[in-house]
Order: sequence, then C-alpha cells, then structure tokens
Amino acid sequence: MEEALVLTEGRYLTSDGKTAHGLVRYSRMFRIVGLIDSTLASLDAGEVLDGRRRGIPIYATLEEALAENPNAKWLIIGVATPGGRLPPEYRRIVEEAIKNGLGIINGLHEFLSDDPYLRHLARRYGVEIIDVRKIFYNMRVPFTGRIAEVKAIKVAVLGTDAAVGKRTVAIMLHEAFRELGLKSVFIAMGQTGWMQGFKYAIVTDSIIDDFVPGAIEDVFYRAWVEERPDVIVTHGEGSLLHPAFPGGFDLIAAARPDFIVLQHAPARKTFDDFPEFRIPPLETYVQLIELLSGKKPIAITINSEGLSDEEALSWARRIEGETGIMTRVPFLQGVGDIARLIARQSSGVGGVEPSRAEVL
Repeated sequence: MEEALVLTEGRYLTSDGKTAHGLVRYSRMFRIVGLIDSTLASLDAGEVLDGRRRGIPIYATLEEALAENPNAKWLIIGVATPGGRLPPEYRRIVEEAIKNGLGIINGLHEFLSDDPYLRHLARRYGVEIIDVRKIFYNMRVPFTGRIAEVKAIKVAVLGTDAAVGKRTVAIMLHEAFRELGLKSVFIAMGQTGWMQGFKYAIVTDSIIDDFVPGAIEDVFYRAWVEERPDVIVTHGEGSLLHPAFPGGFDLIAAARPDFIVLQHAPARKTFDDFPEFRIPPLETYVQLIELLSGKKPIAITINSEGLSDEEALSWARRIEGETGIMTRVPFLQGVGDIARLIARQSSGVGGVEPSRAEVL
C-alpha cells in the first residue's frame, strides 16, 4: 500500500473529521502514516479518537510530516465539511503538498481537479488529483427490480443523526459475520468507504437522485453475482430525519434490507451542524423504520460520544429495557451478539436457500 497523510487541520475532533476517523480506524487502500492538525500535534491519532493507540502521529505542519515520512505519496483531505467546500486555510497546504510531489485524494463536493491553478500545479509536478465524488458524478443506472435476485442476507445500519458512526458499526458487523465463518461483503455508500479500499462502493450523494436507487441496486447485484456472499452489510448516508442530510429512505426502498441496525448517540440533543433542530426521540426512529421496512430494527447500537463508559452502558441497558430491542455499545461490547442474533433469525429470510439457512 502506498503511504498517505491525512489533512484535518483544526477539525479532527469534530464531526467534520469523520473521513479521517474512518481512515484511522480502517484503511486497506492506503497506509496512513500521519495526520496534519496543529491543534493536536504530537498526539496519536487513534488514542485521541477513541483511546486506542494506533501508531499514527499527528503533525503540526506538512513540512514536519514529510520530514518523517519522505515516502508519502498522497495527501487525503480528511474532512467532510457542510456544503462540501475545501476550508480556505487548507488550500495553501494542498498547494504545498502538490509542490512536494504528493497526489491529492479529495472526497468533497468541491472538485479540486477543476481548479485551474491546482490542475496546473498537478501537471507541473507530475501528480494526480483524484476527486472521489467525481468518479460517480455521471453514474446513470436505472432501477430494474433485479435486487430480488440477490439472495444474500442484507443488513443495513441507519442512524438517528448524520456523522454518528453508521459506517464504522457496519464495518464492525461485517467483520463479526466473518468471525462467525460466514462470507460477508461490505458495501460502502460514501466517499470514505471508497478511500478505505472496499471493492464495492458508490457515493450516493454524488449521484442524481433519480438514479440513486439504480446505483444501490447495481452495486448490491454486482456484489451478489461476483462473490455469492452469505451476508451483505451496508450503511445509510445522513439520517432519516436530518433536515440537511436526509438519507436512508432510498437504501430501504432499493436494497430492501432484511435487517436494520439503528445507530444512536444519546448525548446528542440536536442534529449535526444544526443546533437549532432537535433530534426526535429514539422511539420515533424505531416507529419510522417499522413503517418503512415492515419490521423494527433488529438492534440498536450506541455511540458513546460525550458519555463515560458506564453512562454508555447504562443507556444501552435502559434502551433495551424500554424497547425490547437488543442494544449494545460497539466500542465496549463489540457487535458479535448482534451478528449472532441476525444469524439466528436469518433462516428462511428473503429466499435464502435451505442449505445456507442451516449454516446461519
């Protein structure tokens, strides 16, 4: 894997830093050798994020990062900002990276490869600018109905808010199914999943709305035909009720998941980036998912942001007691219980062949 630095200046410990969070926790396309964020310089990116040291140092400047990592080939824009614009203070660092021979990986809506000066710099220094959303910008795939031919167990993680950990929990579930001996495929629905190196990935919020269901169906169908997995795990984008980032309806409609896991952050009172809008009660999401999919969430997972470990576990016990739905804190309890519950309840689901149902 080629080495990459991740730029998060001033935003690593905010919800905008979720691209970097995903890459620090899981990266199969690039070897992440450092973050650039002067506000957290000299700390370990994993330890700062969730208390788990991962040997990824945070540097104050690009110059310091390159001095210790001269083989770095890429600078990844590690933030997802409201509106998808490159923070103005990042531009100088991007320019310096190109002048030092680094290619740029950018998941923002703002396409850096369309910037005349950056494009000129990239050509002059012989590096590439990859706008991940641009890859999927002209995807035009109509929905056909062949999702009905996908016989794998389909599991989707949705959330009560945006940037709440849906992709992370989905990856954990994907790995938990593998630990159970099942063939699991993960499908990424956003730019970070593509950067993390997953074979099956689309960026739904870069595709014209009319073609989003077709794109979802297409990636599921390809994964099924090419891999014949027992389980396909994916995640929604945004949140069902987020005023600015509504998402998940299209996934329920087009992918027709057999099981939905709901990710929730009890300490959050208002929607990500919109403090004037309160997050509706958890019960509203449970009811909404049941109305849309015909079934309650199979499990609820807790994002412990803003909570002590004991508070997070207490919330899990309380929610499970009130809803009757299995509730776990993934970073403290793992998601193995949820994977086993889904496996037990999968017999006969969605046309699963008897032999596979017996395995599950």
